[in-house]
Amino acid sequence: QVQVVESGGGLVQPGGSLRLSCAASGSIISINAMDWYRQALGKQRELVAHITYGGSTNYADSVKGRFTISRDNAKNTVYLQMNSLKPEDTAVYYCFAQLRTSSSSTYYWYWGQGTQVTVSS
Repeated sequence: QVQVVESGGGLVQPGGSLRLSCAASGSIISINAMDWYRQALGKQRELVAHITYGGSTNYADSVKGRFTISRDNAKNTVYLQMNSLKPEDTAVYYCFAQLRTSSSSTYYWYWGQGTQVTVSS
């Protein structure tokens, strides 16, 4: 069994900051890429940030310079530091992890349950 659990969401004023965390647990052998997605009400889910095992990163244009993705491979955890938040950043944020378990020789992607981020005054 694998669990991918996000935390750190909440209500923040425009211009504020939040730090999201996502921890993967279970019978995990290794984790390759880890992504953050978000889905605003009535919109499609979109990729926010991506990080490889080695630490290479990519960001959506809308968050470049404001968000930073990082990871701790020893803890199977990925973070998303969000600064200068805007109302349009309001969404449910999901973690998406590409990992291999002890019962498989193949990497599969697993979603977390999401954490709500609301940016409002």
